[in-house]
Amino acid sequence: MIGDRHIAALDQILELVVLVNDDMTRSLARAGLTVSRTHLLWELRRHGPTTQRDLAAALKVSARTVTGLVDGLETTGFVSRQPHPTDRRATLVTFTERGRQTVEAMEHGQQEFAHLLFAEMPAERFDGFTAGLGEILDRLRGIGLAQSQPGDDR
Repeated sequence: MIGDRHIAALDQILELVVLVNDDMTRSLARAGLTVSRTHLLWELRRHGPTTQRDLAAALKVSARTVTGLVDGLETTGFVSRQPHPTDRRATLVTFTERGRQTVEAMEHGQQEFAHLLFAEMPAERFDGFTAGLGEILDRLRGIGLAQSQPGDDR
């Protein structure tokens, strides 16, 4: 049976989602990025120079959508298209210097944010927190509401 404490916990999760999303959206906008464009940059960081077809598969979007994202990132100087070394029909999307520096700065910001949120939390509480989040994510994945993220062991 769902009790008031379960509803209160869900309310806290929803508030956390809103706060983190608002902060992320503002931060990305300052860098001239959107969430979708940033997702593409993270995939490029993860895989290195990549074809648009592979980016579309990784992002689970259409080729047309990726073309629009890459066009926008190329226009703003974050990525460039290079000839594929072995496939004349394909091009590789790769970082420009601006794109590489931006992703490195985002990684640094992510580390600082994690430190701000978790550094002072006692280890036992932190372990319980991450275990609980893992259970929630597993449950959501089990009903098809969440996707595994890079680095997940699941």
